[in-house]
Amino acid sequence: MGTLNRSTANVNTYAERILQFGEGNFLRAFANWMIHEMNKKANFDAGVVVVQPIDQGLVKILNDQDGLYTLYLNGIKNGKAISEHEIIDCIQRAINPYDNFAGYLANAKNPDLRFVISNTTEAGIAYNAEDTLEDTPQKSFPGKLTALLYKRFQEFSGASDKGLIVIPCELIDRNGDNLKRIILQYAKEWKLGEEFVNWINEDNIFCNTLVDRIVPGYPRDKMDAITKELGYKDNLVVEGEQFHLWVIEGPKEVKEEFPSEACGLNVVFTDDMEPYRTRKVRILNGAHTSLVPVGYLYGIEKVRESLEDTVVGGFLKGAIFNEICPTLDLSEEELNQFSNDVLDRFRNPYLEHALMSISLNSVSKYKTRVLPSVLEYVKRKNELPNRLLFSLAALIAFYKGERNGEEITLKDDEKVLEFFKTQWATNDIAKITQAVLSNSNFWATDLTQINGLQEKVQAHLNAIITQGMQKTLENL
Repeated sequence: MGTLNRSTANVNTYAERILQFGEGNFLRAFANWMIHEMNKKANFDAGVVVVQPIDQGLVKILNDQDGLYTLYLNGIKNGKAISEHEIIDCIQRAINPYDNFAGYLANAKNPDLRFVISNTTEAGIAYNAEDTLEDTPQKSFPGKLTALLYKRFQEFSGASDKGLIVIPCELIDRNGDNLKRIILQYAKEWKLGEEFVNWINEDNIFCNTLVDRIVPGYPRDKMDAITKELGYKDNLVVEGEQFHLWVIEGPKEVKEEFPSEACGLNVVFTDDMEPYRTRKVRILNGAHTSLVPVGYLYGIEKVRESLEDTVVGGFLKGAIFNEICPTLDLSEEELNQFSNDVLDRFRNPYLEHALMSISLNSVSKYKTRVLPSVLEYVKRKNELPNRLLFSLAALIAFYKGERNGEEITLKDDEKVLEFFKTQWATNDIAKITQAVLSNSNFWATDLTQINGLQEKVQAHLNAIITQGMQKTLENL
Protein backbone atom coordinates (compact mmCIF):
# COMPACT_ATOMS: atom_id res chain seq x y z
CA MET A 1 0.00 0.00 0.00
CA GLY A 2 1.52 3.32 -1.13
CA THR A 3 1.75 6.63 0.68
CA LEU A 4 -0.40 9.53 -0.55
CA ASN A 5 1.40 11.84 -3.04
CA ARG A 6 0.79 13.56 -6.37
CA SER A 7 1.84 10.57 -8.47
CA THR A 8 -0.77 8.32 -6.82
CA ALA A 9 -3.63 10.85 -6.48
CA ASN A 10 -5.53 12.66 -9.23
CA VAL A 11 -5.25 16.27 -7.97
CA ASN A 12 -4.73 19.82 -9.24
CA THR A 13 -1.78 22.20 -9.24
CA TYR A 14 -2.26 25.92 -8.54
CA ALA A 15 -0.36 29.19 -8.84
CA GLU A 16 1.52 29.99 -5.62
CA ARG A 17 -0.54 32.93 -4.36
CA ILE A 18 -0.57 32.28 -0.61
CA LEU A 19 2.29 32.11 1.89
CA GLN A 20 1.24 30.29 5.05
CA PHE A 21 3.11 30.36 8.35
CA GLY A 22 2.13 27.20 10.19
CA GLU A 23 1.50 23.62 9.07
CA GLY A 24 -0.47 22.34 12.06
CA ASN A 25 -3.82 20.61 12.22
CA PHE A 26 -5.89 23.76 12.64
CA LEU A 27 -4.81 25.58 9.48
CA ARG A 28 -5.02 22.40 7.41
CA ALA A 29 -8.57 21.66 8.63
CA PHE A 30 -9.71 25.29 8.47
CA ALA A 31 -7.99 27.76 6.12
CA ASN A 32 -6.58 25.19 3.67
CA TRP A 33 -9.95 23.44 3.43
CA MET A 34 -11.60 26.78 2.56
CA ILE A 35 -8.92 27.57 -0.04
CA HIS A 36 -9.50 24.08 -1.49
CA GLU A 37 -13.25 24.81 -1.69
CA MET A 38 -12.65 28.20 -3.40
CA ASN A 39 -10.26 26.58 -5.88
CA LYS A 40 -12.88 23.93 -6.71
CA LYS A 41 -15.95 26.11 -6.85
CA ALA A 42 -14.82 29.68 -7.62
CA ASN A 43 -11.68 29.30 -9.77
CA PHE A 44 -9.61 30.93 -7.03
CA ASP A 45 -6.45 29.27 -8.42
CA ALA A 46 -4.57 29.76 -5.17
CA GLY A 47 -1.74 27.44 -4.25
CA VAL A 48 -0.20 27.58 -0.78
CA VAL A 49 3.49 27.58 0.13
CA VAL A 50 3.78 26.53 3.76
CA VAL A 51 6.52 27.97 5.99
CA GLN A 52 7.48 26.08 9.14
CA PRO A 53 7.42 28.80 11.85
CA ILE A 54 9.68 27.05 14.39
CA ASP A 55 12.68 24.78 13.89
CA GLN A 56 10.72 21.58 14.64
CA GLY A 57 7.71 20.77 12.50
CA LEU A 58 5.94 18.76 9.81
CA VAL A 59 7.49 20.23 6.66
CA LYS A 60 9.41 17.07 5.74
CA ILE A 61 6.32 14.86 6.08
CA LEU A 62 4.29 17.43 4.13
CA ASN A 63 6.86 17.46 1.28
CA ASP A 64 7.05 13.65 1.29
CA GLN A 65 3.30 13.69 0.49
CA ASP A 66 3.64 16.60 -2.02
CA GLY A 67 1.50 18.79 0.26
CA LEU A 68 -1.46 16.39 0.13
CA TYR A 69 -3.48 15.09 3.08
CA THR A 70 -6.93 13.73 3.83
CA LEU A 71 -9.42 15.80 5.83
CA TYR A 72 -12.33 14.18 7.68
CA LEU A 73 -15.19 16.51 8.65
CA ASN A 74 -17.46 14.96 11.28
CA GLY A 75 -20.55 16.52 12.81
CA ILE A 76 -24.09 17.77 12.32
CA LYS A 77 -24.70 19.10 8.80
CA ASN A 78 -28.18 20.20 7.71
CA GLY A 79 -29.61 18.45 10.77
CA LYS A 80 -27.90 15.10 10.15
CA ALA A 81 -24.78 13.51 11.66
CA ILE A 82 -22.33 13.23 8.78
CA SER A 83 -18.72 12.09 8.37
CA GLU A 84 -17.12 12.90 5.02
CA HIS A 85 -13.54 13.02 3.76
CA GLU A 86 -11.51 14.26 0.81
CA ILE A 87 -7.93 14.92 -0.26
CA ILE A 88 -6.95 18.60 0.12
CA ASP A 89 -4.60 19.67 -2.69
CA CYS A 90 -4.01 23.44 -2.27
CA ILE A 91 -0.59 23.11 -0.55
CA GLN A 92 2.01 23.04 -3.33
CA ARG A 93 5.16 22.73 -1.23
CA ALA A 94 6.60 23.47 2.21
CA ILE A 95 9.77 25.23 3.35
CA ASN A 96 11.79 25.06 6.54
CA PRO A 97 13.52 28.47 6.80
CA TYR A 98 15.88 27.04 9.44
CA ASP A 99 17.33 24.74 6.73
CA ASN A 100 16.75 26.89 3.67
CA PHE A 101 16.42 30.59 4.48
CA ALA A 102 17.32 31.64 0.92
CA GLY A 103 14.48 29.45 -0.36
CA TYR A 104 12.12 31.11 2.11
CA LEU A 105 13.15 34.66 1.08
CA ALA A 106 12.84 33.75 -2.61
CA ASN A 107 9.03 33.81 -2.13
CA ALA A 108 9.33 37.61 -1.93
CA LYS A 109 10.17 37.63 -5.67
CA ASN A 110 6.99 35.81 -6.69
CA PRO A 111 4.80 38.35 -8.58
CA ASP A 112 1.69 36.16 -8.02
CA LEU A 113 1.99 36.22 -4.22
CA ARG A 114 -1.00 38.04 -2.71
CA PHE A 115 -1.95 36.57 0.69
CA VAL A 116 -0.21 35.70 3.95
CA ILE A 117 -2.05 33.41 6.38
CA SER A 118 -0.68 32.40 9.78
CA ASN A 119 -1.32 30.39 12.88
CA THR A 120 1.81 30.35 14.99
CA THR A 121 0.05 29.78 18.37
CA GLU A 122 -1.04 32.57 20.71
CA ALA A 123 2.63 33.24 21.54
CA GLY A 124 3.60 33.57 17.87
CA ILE A 125 2.69 37.21 17.35
CA ALA A 126 5.34 38.54 19.70
CA TYR A 127 8.28 40.93 19.50
CA ASN A 128 11.77 39.50 19.98
CA ALA A 129 14.37 42.15 20.79
CA GLU A 130 17.18 39.89 19.57
CA ASP A 131 15.90 39.60 15.98
CA THR A 132 17.92 41.43 13.30
CA LEU A 133 17.53 41.78 9.54
CA GLU A 134 20.74 39.77 9.08
CA ASP A 135 19.46 36.68 10.92
CA THR A 136 18.90 33.53 8.83
CA PRO A 137 16.17 33.17 10.03
CA GLN A 138 14.81 35.54 12.63
CA LYS A 139 13.45 33.73 15.70
CA SER A 140 10.02 35.38 15.76
CA PHE A 141 7.27 35.06 13.16
CA PRO A 142 6.89 38.89 12.87
CA GLY A 143 10.68 39.11 12.38
CA LYS A 144 10.60 36.56 9.54
CA LEU A 145 7.64 38.31 7.90
CA THR A 146 9.32 41.73 8.16
CA ALA A 147 12.43 40.36 6.41
CA LEU A 148 10.27 38.91 3.62
CA LEU A 149 8.22 42.09 3.17
CA TYR A 150 11.38 44.21 3.02
CA LYS A 151 12.85 41.86 0.38
CA ARG A 152 9.62 42.17 -1.62
CA PHE A 153 9.63 45.96 -1.27
CA GLN A 154 13.19 46.03 -2.68
CA GLU A 155 12.53 43.46 -5.40
CA PHE A 156 9.56 45.36 -6.84
CA SER A 157 10.85 48.90 -6.06
CA GLY A 158 7.96 49.57 -3.67
CA ALA A 159 5.27 48.89 -6.32
CA SER A 160 1.87 49.53 -4.76
CA ASP A 161 0.30 46.46 -6.44
CA LYS A 162 2.84 44.13 -4.86
CA GLY A 163 1.62 44.65 -1.29
CA LEU A 164 0.08 41.65 0.49
CA ILE A 165 -3.15 40.90 2.32
CA VAL A 166 -2.21 39.46 5.72
CA ILE A 167 -4.84 37.29 7.46
CA PRO A 168 -3.54 35.94 10.80
CA CYS A 169 -5.52 33.25 12.66
CA GLU A 170 -3.76 33.38 16.05
CA LEU A 171 -6.16 33.44 18.99
CA ILE A 172 -5.25 36.86 20.33
CA ASP A 173 -7.33 40.03 20.36
CA ARG A 174 -6.83 42.17 17.23
CA ASN A 175 -4.23 39.82 15.80
CA GLY A 176 -3.68 41.79 12.57
CA ASP A 177 -3.20 45.12 14.35
CA ASN A 178 -0.68 43.55 16.72
CA LEU A 179 1.28 41.89 13.92
CA LYS A 180 1.46 45.15 11.95
CA ARG A 181 2.57 47.08 15.04
CA ILE A 182 5.51 44.69 15.62
CA ILE A 183 6.52 44.80 11.93
CA LEU A 184 6.59 48.62 12.06
CA GLN A 185 8.67 48.40 15.25
CA TYR A 186 11.23 46.22 13.45
CA ALA A 187 11.18 48.58 10.44
CA LYS A 188 12.16 51.42 12.74
CA GLU A 189 14.78 49.50 14.75
CA TRP A 190 16.34 47.91 11.66
CA LYS A 191 16.35 51.35 9.93
CA LEU A 192 14.50 50.09 6.85
CA GLY A 193 13.51 53.62 5.81
CA GLU A 194 10.46 55.84 5.55
CA GLU A 195 9.50 54.58 2.08
CA PHE A 196 9.23 50.99 3.35
CA VAL A 197 7.12 52.14 6.31
CA ASN A 198 4.81 54.02 3.93
CA TRP A 199 4.55 50.93 1.70
CA ILE A 200 3.58 48.78 4.69
CA ASN A 201 0.96 51.33 5.78
CA GLU A 202 -0.51 52.15 2.37
CA ASP A 203 -0.11 49.03 0.21
CA ASN A 204 -0.37 46.09 2.62
CA ILE A 205 -3.58 45.10 4.41
CA PHE A 206 -3.52 43.56 7.89
CA CYS A 207 -6.86 42.00 8.84
CA ASN A 208 -8.09 41.20 12.34
CA THR A 209 -9.83 37.85 12.52
CA LEU A 210 -11.91 35.51 14.61
CA VAL A 211 -11.65 31.80 13.78
CA ASP A 212 -13.87 28.98 14.99
CA ARG A 213 -13.73 25.26 14.27
CA ILE A 214 -12.98 22.42 16.66
CA VAL A 215 -10.09 20.40 15.22
CA PRO A 216 -9.31 17.21 17.19
CA GLY A 217 -6.35 16.67 14.83
CA TYR A 218 -4.63 13.41 13.90
CA PRO A 219 -6.89 10.45 14.81
CA ARG A 220 -4.10 8.18 16.06
CA ASP A 221 -6.41 5.63 17.68
CA LYS A 222 -8.45 5.17 14.45
CA MET A 223 -5.63 5.15 11.88
CA ASP A 224 -5.69 1.40 11.15
CA ALA A 225 -9.36 1.56 10.19
CA ILE A 226 -8.90 4.84 8.30
CA THR A 227 -5.95 3.48 6.27
CA LYS A 228 -8.01 0.44 5.36
CA GLU A 229 -10.91 2.67 4.30
CA LEU A 230 -8.72 5.02 2.24
CA GLY A 231 -6.55 2.38 0.59
CA TYR A 232 -3.40 4.48 1.03
CA LYS A 233 -1.15 5.61 3.85
CA ASP A 234 -1.51 9.21 4.98
CA ASN A 235 0.64 10.48 7.85
CA LEU A 236 -1.20 13.80 7.89
CA VAL A 237 -4.86 12.79 8.21
CA VAL A 238 -6.70 15.48 10.15
CA GLU A 239 -10.20 15.55 11.67
CA GLY A 240 -12.39 18.62 12.16
CA GLU A 241 -16.01 19.35 12.97
CA GLN A 242 -18.48 20.40 10.26
CA PHE A 243 -19.05 23.86 11.74
CA HIS A 244 -16.69 26.64 10.66
CA LEU A 245 -16.66 30.41 11.03
CA TRP A 246 -14.07 32.94 9.85
CA VAL A 247 -14.76 36.58 10.70
CA ILE A 248 -12.40 38.88 8.77
CA GLU A 249 -12.24 42.57 9.63
CA GLY A 250 -10.76 44.57 6.78
CA PRO A 251 -11.45 46.83 3.79
CA LYS A 252 -13.86 45.75 1.04
CA GLU A 253 -11.13 44.68 -1.43
CA VAL A 254 -10.36 41.69 0.82
CA LYS A 255 -13.90 40.39 0.28
CA GLU A 256 -13.58 41.10 -3.47
CA GLU A 257 -10.40 39.02 -3.74
CA PHE A 258 -11.43 36.17 -1.42
CA PRO A 259 -14.38 34.42 -3.13
CA SER A 260 -15.77 32.58 -0.11
CA GLU A 261 -19.35 33.76 -0.66
CA ALA A 262 -19.55 32.03 -4.03
CA CYS A 263 -18.84 28.71 -2.25
CA GLY A 264 -21.33 29.14 0.59
CA LEU A 265 -18.56 29.25 3.18
CA ASN A 266 -19.30 30.74 6.59
CA VAL A 267 -16.89 33.67 6.17
CA VAL A 268 -18.07 37.04 7.47
CA PHE A 269 -16.39 40.21 6.15
CA THR A 270 -16.94 43.21 8.37
CA ASP A 271 -15.47 46.57 9.36
CA ASP A 272 -16.11 45.77 13.04
CA MET A 273 -15.61 42.25 14.39
CA GLU A 274 -16.37 43.07 18.04
CA PRO A 275 -20.08 42.07 17.89
CA TYR A 276 -19.00 38.66 16.53
CA ARG A 277 -16.35 38.20 19.21
CA THR A 278 -18.93 39.12 21.86
CA ARG A 279 -21.46 36.72 20.30
CA LYS A 280 -18.96 33.83 20.41
CA VAL A 281 -17.87 34.50 24.01
CA ARG A 282 -21.42 35.01 25.32
CA ILE A 283 -23.27 32.26 23.41
CA LEU A 284 -20.72 29.49 22.73
CA ASN A 285 -18.39 29.93 25.70
CA GLY A 286 -21.13 31.27 27.98
CA ALA A 287 -23.36 28.27 27.26
CA HIS A 288 -20.49 25.87 28.04
CA THR A 289 -19.75 27.61 31.33
CA SER A 290 -23.44 27.86 32.34
CA LEU A 291 -23.94 24.18 31.58
CA VAL A 292 -20.97 22.64 33.45
CA PRO A 293 -22.07 22.85 37.11
CA VAL A 294 -25.75 22.28 36.30
CA GLY A 295 -25.19 19.25 34.07
CA TYR A 296 -22.51 17.70 36.24
CA LEU A 297 -24.45 18.00 39.51
CA TYR A 298 -27.49 16.63 37.67
CA GLY A 299 -25.46 13.47 37.09
CA ILE A 300 -24.35 13.92 33.49
CA GLU A 301 -20.73 13.52 32.30
CA LYS A 302 -20.66 14.79 28.68
CA VAL A 303 -21.80 17.88 26.80
CA ARG A 304 -23.66 15.81 24.19
CA GLU A 305 -25.56 13.87 26.89
CA SER A 306 -26.61 17.20 28.43
CA LEU A 307 -28.26 18.26 25.18
CA GLU A 308 -29.99 14.89 24.81
CA ASP A 309 -31.49 15.14 28.32
CA THR A 310 -34.82 16.96 28.08
CA VAL A 311 -34.47 18.74 31.44
CA VAL A 312 -30.81 19.84 31.17
CA GLY A 313 -31.11 20.48 27.42
CA GLY A 314 -34.24 22.57 28.02
CA PHE A 315 -32.43 24.58 30.69
CA LEU A 316 -29.52 25.33 28.34
CA LYS A 317 -31.73 26.32 25.39
CA GLY A 318 -33.74 28.62 27.65
CA ALA A 319 -30.56 30.26 28.93
CA ILE A 320 -29.25 30.85 25.39
CA PHE A 321 -32.39 32.02 23.58
CA ASN A 322 -34.21 33.79 26.44
CA GLU A 323 -31.39 35.27 28.51
CA ILE A 324 -28.16 35.53 26.47
CA CYS A 325 -29.39 36.44 22.97
CA PRO A 326 -31.53 39.40 24.16
CA THR A 327 -28.33 41.05 25.50
CA LEU A 328 -26.57 41.11 22.10
CA ASP A 329 -26.69 43.65 19.28
CA LEU A 330 -26.69 41.51 16.14
CA SER A 331 -29.91 40.71 14.24
CA GLU A 332 -32.27 38.12 15.71
CA GLU A 333 -31.77 35.97 12.60
CA GLU A 334 -27.98 35.96 13.00
CA LEU A 335 -28.19 35.21 16.73
CA ASN A 336 -30.69 32.39 16.25
CA GLN A 337 -28.60 30.84 13.46
CA PHE A 338 -25.43 30.98 15.54
CA SER A 339 -27.22 29.61 18.62
CA ASN A 340 -28.66 26.67 16.68
CA ASP A 341 -25.19 26.00 15.23
CA VAL A 342 -23.78 25.98 18.78
CA LEU A 343 -26.40 23.45 19.91
CA ASP A 344 -25.59 21.25 16.89
CA ARG A 345 -21.91 21.42 17.83
CA PHE A 346 -22.71 20.45 21.41
CA ARG A 347 -24.64 17.38 20.23
CA ASN A 348 -21.99 16.30 17.69
CA PRO A 349 -21.77 12.49 18.12
CA TYR A 350 -18.19 12.44 16.76
CA LEU A 351 -16.83 14.75 19.47
CA GLU A 352 -17.10 13.88 23.14
CA HIS A 353 -16.50 16.80 25.50
CA ALA A 354 -16.41 15.86 29.19
CA LEU A 355 -18.02 18.49 31.41
CA MET A 356 -15.19 18.10 33.93
CA SER A 357 -12.57 18.86 31.27
CA ILE A 358 -14.16 22.27 30.65
CA SER A 359 -14.71 22.99 34.37
CA LEU A 360 -11.15 24.34 34.78
CA ASN A 361 -11.15 27.84 36.35
CA SER A 362 -14.94 28.04 36.27
CA VAL A 363 -15.08 31.15 38.47
CA SER A 364 -13.02 33.33 36.11
CA LYS A 365 -14.85 31.77 33.15
CA TYR A 366 -18.22 32.75 34.66
CA LYS A 367 -16.92 36.30 35.15
CA THR A 368 -15.80 36.76 31.51
CA ARG A 369 -18.34 34.59 29.69
CA VAL A 370 -21.62 34.69 31.64
CA LEU A 371 -21.62 37.66 34.02
CA PRO A 372 -21.63 40.24 31.16
CA SER A 373 -24.91 38.67 29.95
CA VAL A 374 -26.35 38.83 33.49
CA LEU A 375 -25.45 42.50 33.90
CA GLU A 376 -26.65 43.46 30.41
CA TYR A 377 -29.92 41.56 30.92
CA VAL A 378 -30.58 43.46 34.16
CA LYS A 379 -29.76 46.74 32.42
CA ARG A 380 -31.99 46.14 29.40
CA LYS A 381 -34.92 44.32 31.02
CA ASN A 382 -34.79 45.68 34.57
CA GLU A 383 -35.28 42.12 35.81
CA LEU A 384 -33.06 39.16 36.74
CA PRO A 385 -32.10 36.34 34.33
CA ASN A 386 -33.37 33.31 36.25
CA ARG A 387 -31.42 30.54 34.48
CA LEU A 388 -28.06 32.33 34.40
CA LEU A 389 -28.37 33.00 38.12
CA PHE A 390 -29.41 29.39 38.68
CA SER A 391 -26.14 28.46 36.97
CA LEU A 392 -24.28 30.77 39.38
CA ALA A 393 -25.94 29.02 42.33
CA ALA A 394 -24.99 25.66 40.79
CA LEU A 395 -21.41 26.92 40.44
CA ILE A 396 -21.29 27.71 44.18
CA ALA A 397 -22.70 24.24 44.92
CA PHE A 398 -20.17 22.67 42.52
CA TYR A 399 -17.32 24.27 44.50
CA LYS A 400 -18.54 22.48 47.59
CA GLY A 401 -16.57 19.68 45.94
CA GLU A 402 -19.02 16.79 46.13
CA ARG A 403 -21.70 15.14 44.02
CA ASN A 404 -24.02 12.64 45.68
CA GLY A 405 -21.46 11.97 48.42
CA GLU A 406 -18.54 11.54 45.99
CA GLU A 407 -15.66 14.01 45.85
CA ILE A 408 -15.35 16.31 42.80
CA THR A 409 -11.76 17.00 41.70
CA LEU A 410 -11.92 20.78 41.46
CA LYS A 411 -9.33 22.58 39.31
CA ASP A 412 -8.88 26.28 39.94
CA ASP A 413 -6.54 28.85 41.40
CA GLU A 414 -5.43 27.82 44.90
CA LYS A 415 -6.88 31.01 46.44
CA VAL A 416 -10.27 30.30 44.85
CA LEU A 417 -10.33 26.72 46.16
CA GLU A 418 -9.25 27.86 49.63
CA PHE A 419 -11.98 30.52 49.69
CA PHE A 420 -14.73 28.01 48.89
CA LYS A 421 -13.35 25.47 51.34
CA THR A 422 -13.51 28.07 54.12
CA GLN A 423 -17.04 29.14 53.18
CA TRP A 424 -18.48 25.62 52.86
CA ALA A 425 -17.00 24.73 56.26
CA THR A 426 -19.63 27.11 57.77
CA ASN A 427 -22.48 25.19 56.05
CA ASP A 428 -24.53 28.39 56.24
CA ILE A 429 -26.18 28.94 52.84
CA ALA A 430 -26.98 32.63 53.52
CA LYS A 431 -23.42 33.43 54.63
CA ILE A 432 -21.87 31.46 51.76
CA THR A 433 -24.04 33.24 49.18
CA GLN A 434 -23.26 36.65 50.68
CA ALA A 435 -19.50 35.93 50.79
CA VAL A 436 -19.30 34.63 47.21
CA LEU A 437 -21.42 37.36 45.61
CA SER A 438 -19.67 40.19 47.44
CA ASN A 439 -16.19 38.90 46.54
CA SER A 440 -15.03 41.59 44.11
CA ASN A 441 -11.79 39.66 43.51
CA PHE A 442 -13.99 37.15 41.68
CA TRP A 443 -16.36 39.49 39.85
CA ALA A 444 -14.64 42.92 39.82
CA THR A 445 -17.84 44.20 41.44
CA ASP A 446 -20.09 43.49 44.44
CA LEU A 447 -23.01 41.48 43.07
CA THR A 448 -25.00 41.86 46.29
CA GLN A 449 -25.63 45.47 45.23
CA ILE A 450 -27.90 44.32 42.38
CA ASN A 451 -31.47 44.45 43.61
CA GLY A 452 -32.85 40.95 44.39
CA LEU A 453 -29.83 39.04 43.01
CA GLN A 454 -28.54 37.76 46.34
CA GLU A 455 -31.99 36.52 47.39
CA LYS A 456 -32.54 34.69 44.09
CA VAL A 457 -29.12 32.97 44.09
CA GLN A 458 -29.54 32.04 47.74
CA ALA A 459 -32.98 30.49 47.08
CA HIS A 460 -31.59 28.46 44.16
CA LEU A 461 -28.54 27.35 46.16
CA ASN A 462 -30.68 26.34 49.13
CA ALA A 463 -32.94 24.24 46.87
CA ILE A 464 -29.95 22.55 45.15
CA ILE A 465 -28.38 21.61 48.51
CA THR A 466 -31.57 20.51 50.29
CA GLN A 467 -33.54 18.88 47.42
CA GLY A 468 -30.73 17.89 45.03
CA MET A 469 -30.03 19.16 41.52
CA GLN A 470 -32.43 16.82 39.71
CA LYS A 471 -35.57 17.82 41.60
CA THR A 472 -34.58 21.52 41.72
CA LEU A 473 -33.91 21.73 37.98
CA GLU A 474 -37.13 19.90 37.15
CA ASN A 475 -39.01 22.46 39.26
CA LEU A 476 -37.20 25.40 37.62
